[in-house]
Amino acid sequence: MILRDVLLFDRGETREGSIRVDADTGQILAVGDVEADADADESVVSLPGRTVLPGLVDAHVHFSLSGEVSVEEVVGMSDAELALVEARNARRTLESGVTGVRAMGARDIDPVLKRAVDSGDVPGPRMVANCRSITITGGHGHHLGREIDGPDDARKAVREQKKQGAEFIKFMTTGGVTTPGSDPDAVAMTDEELHAIVDEAHRRGVHAATHAHGGEGVKAAVAAGVDTVEHGTFLDDEAIEMLVAEDVTLVPTLCAPYHIIRNTEMATEESARKTRDVYERHIDSFRRAVEAGVRIAGGTDAGTPFNAHGSNATEVSFMAEYGMSEAEAIRAMTETAADAIGLEGAGTLETGTHADLVVVDGDPTDDVTLLNNPEAVLKGGELVAGSLPDAE
Repeated sequence: MILRDVLLFDRGETREGSIRVDADTGQILAVGDVEADADADESVVSLPGRTVLPGLVDAHVHFSLSGEVSVEEVVGMSDAELALVEARNARRTLESGVTGVRAMGARDIDPVLKRAVDSGDVPGPRMVANCRSITITGGHGHHLGREIDGPDDARKAVREQKKQGAEFIKFMTTGGVTTPGSDPDAVAMTDEELHAIVDEAHRRGVHAATHAHGGEGVKAAVAAGVDTVEHGTFLDDEAIEMLVAEDVTLVPTLCAPYHIIRNTEMATEESARKTRDVYERHIDSFRRAVEAGVRIAGGTDAGTPFNAHGSNATEVSFMAEYGMSEAEAIRAMTETAADAIGLEGAGTLETGTHADLVVVDGDPTDDVTLLNNPEAVLKGGELVAGSLPDAE
């Protein structure tokens, strides 16, 4: 199939052209000035006024959560119930135009969902999956995570996650907003625990991602060799300098506090109080990180309170509003996110990569909100949401 008369967005730039995709191989076959083969039985779809861009890649989602007020509502679910919830959220995510994600773990279900998606049994985006997040005893996310005490236990926890199918390791350097009694600004793990987790992850051939709000926690995690920092809410100048110097990717998840702030009357009292304390500081940290040249990858924290799956493209709008250009923000949630999470063949319109595409009516570099309502979503060259005009 050829999509022609379109604006192509790739690697932060737009140009007029056309693109050929093959649903049999699931790949992009050609990009640019593509002409139909007169001898081939190939459909050609004209899309004047539309833009074709890579499917969005969300570097931070929680398929086990569905925007509940408190994670306590999920803790009592059986594994079977949680698997059904994850399948529903994966489908919603794909249909919204997100064709790749890094699933941040809950019990050991995400790798199971990934296998079901890969086999075609369940509709969903391509996944880089985790099992359980590693946290201190009683720490942030302990409800669905793996609690540790000491560096030896931390190292064992990494090995357990890898054994269960984890493709990366996530750990909680600081406290969090949604866990009662947990301080987002305080470092929770010891340096020895941090170094043990990151070292063991790298020994096992996977990357390490850390939840970290406070600046001291970010600096401790970067010193330990972490690959991505999630949130980075209270960054000081030294933390930003370290992120740049060590080329650590920041996944700011601007969506997460926004949705709680918008719903404080329904949030738990503690979550609302913590979010009011962090919201403006989070935006300021993001702005300064962008200005300093920190590598940014788009991620939503979808599933956290009031943060619904399927509205993931909102993160692009926030990144564009708070410091990035529209093109930079889109690139952060396509190419950069795919590269940061190790999702090969995603995030670009390069020949030979996955034919995962989003079609929008207009130019998203002029109006990124167009991404909230794509006309069509293709995964592997097949239409999975929306519609395309009849072929010529």
